[in-house]
Amino acid sequence: MSLAAYCVICCRRMGTSAPPLKSHTYWREIRNLIKFTGSLILGGSLFITYEVLALKKSLTLDTQVVEREKMKSYIYVHTVSLDKRESHGITYQARKELHKAVRKVLATSAKILRSPFADTFSTVDVEDHECPVWLLLRKSRSDDRAARLQAVQEMSEAHHWHDYQYRIIAQACDLRTLTGLARSQESDLRFFLHPPPLPSLKEDSSIEEELRQLLASLPQTELDACIQYFTSLALSESSQSLAAQKGGLWCFGGNGLPYAESFGEVPSATVEFCLEALVKHSEIPTHCDKIEANGGLQLLQRLYQLHKDCPNVQRNIMRILGNMALNEHLHSTIVRSGWVSILAEAIKSEHIMEASHAARTLANLDRETVQEKYQDGVYVLHPQYRSSQPIKADVLFIHGLMGAAFKTWRQQDSERDLTEPVSEDETKYTTCWPKSWLARDCPALRIISVEYDTSLSDWRTRCPMERKSIAFRSNELLRKLRAAGVGDRPMIWVSHSMGGLLVKKMLLEASKKPEMKTVINNTRGVIFYSVPHHGSHLAEYSVNIRYLLFPSLEVKELSKGNAFCQRNGHCSDTRYTEEEKQFLTW
Repeated sequence: MSLAAYCVICCRRMGTSAPPLKSHTYWREIRNLIKFTGSLILGGSLFITYEVLALKKSLTLDTQVVEREKMKSYIYVHTVSLDKRESHGITYQARKELHKAVRKVLATSAKILRSPFADTFSTVDVEDHECPVWLLLRKSRSDDRAARLQAVQEMSEAHHWHDYQYRIIAQACDLRTLTGLARSQESDLRFFLHPPPLPSLKEDSSIEEELRQLLASLPQTELDACIQYFTSLALSESSQSLAAQKGGLWCFGGNGLPYAESFGEVPSATVEFCLEALVKHSEIPTHCDKIEANGGLQLLQRLYQLHKDCPNVQRNIMRILGNMALNEHLHSTIVRSGWVSILAEAIKSEHIMEASHAARTLANLDRETVQEKYQDGVYVLHPQYRSSQPIKADVLFIHGLMGAAFKTWRQQDSERDLTEPVSEDETKYTTCWPKSWLARDCPALRIISVEYDTSLSDWRTRCPMERKSIAFRSNELLRKLRAAGVGDRPMIWVSHSMGGLLVKKMLLEASKKPEMKTVINNTRGVIFYSVPHHGSHLAEYSVNIRYLLFPSLEVKELSKGNAFCQRNGHCSDTRYTEEEKQFLTW
């Protein structure tokens, strides 16, 4: 505006002024006008350029900020308008129609030529960095089992993805894929969502009371004597604790001891008794259905999180869960309850007991690669994860009197305090040498360790009604081992103490049953460690003072001169020598 006003003034001055005396006066005015106009044009151009650049900078998004946001634990979903009438532009519509036409042509050619539909063209609208995720998800749902296994393996080997890409798979994968990732050694824990929130406890109720109600809701008729014993013991203990809590510590006629214990160490005796009873109930398939229907999975998860520092409670909870996983119709419920996330973390634990219990449950859930079923007391020490290594033989470890599936096969205890944490270097010290050393030397073996309850005296027996003989235990273990696929491939037995008598009795019983003939045919050798083939002097000593010690049935059968040892004491039985078995004894 100022430039226009200045031009008008100059023109009027030139028009109204007298004729110039000299021509240079006219050109001087023209030069002044050009200078002023040029300076204004240059200044205006610079100002406009600055404003455009500043506006562009204020409207530009920082891509680094966007990438940092993507690294957070969010799932990004592309929003699409539900209004079909909304116009997305001619280019967008043309691209969509072209993609539809390409898909139809490819699908038609695939049907005619009987060739698979190319996965590359099924994700043409997905961003480049998201294509591997969705392709692997699609591949994991393929009808081809080999393709599904390969997809799970590729997922487990992916360590370069962003956090949100792991979460996409965690939300979109199916039961088979999630279980396979949990059983993959290299899988990232970000594949597993946190368990869903647990339901709140009922008003004026404790977790012990909820556990008691769950146990009381199970059928109480036609049960084994030991199941009835543990159930009645748990319910009676719970009722005393409840009365003490309601009546107070020093109430008349009430037992204040359980109430006092509630201020001390946890868990209470009520929890342990109830879990012992639930372990027995979970061995019955119909009772597993009742446990699931009454919210048992959520209650057990609450107990597991509450008593993380109590191995005995966590062990019994894992035993219950492993027994429930034997029923395939409960697999989807177990996965939806969030237990797979807990198991995926537990199987990577440094503590062999926690890892082995989790491996047993996950193996029972994994029907994609595992055909066997591992019942309570049968634990696979190797391989605990999915493996492409073919298994050529089985090695079975059977412990003896007062032994256990893991502690019997530990390295000799050193003079250091056993409460100290074990060194991470398993080449120097191991809590279970079959898992640490034998598996490393012979990776093509399946190593199984068996656990069963024993006692020296009836004073210390867990169930007074349970007086199991070696013959009874051998039949029970033989049935469990056969369900785990023992006998389908060559195998070697490794036994200690009374475990050697169990092995011999199992082989004798298997030779009498046609369905167990494979166990005899595939047995390649037996190793005996300190096995009392002809009885034990220590057992005989305990029997002599039986009225004081009340020796258990197992101890009585180990005494010298016992009928069982006389019948089964010799290794060179004709049933074995004909098959050219190898026996090693120390």
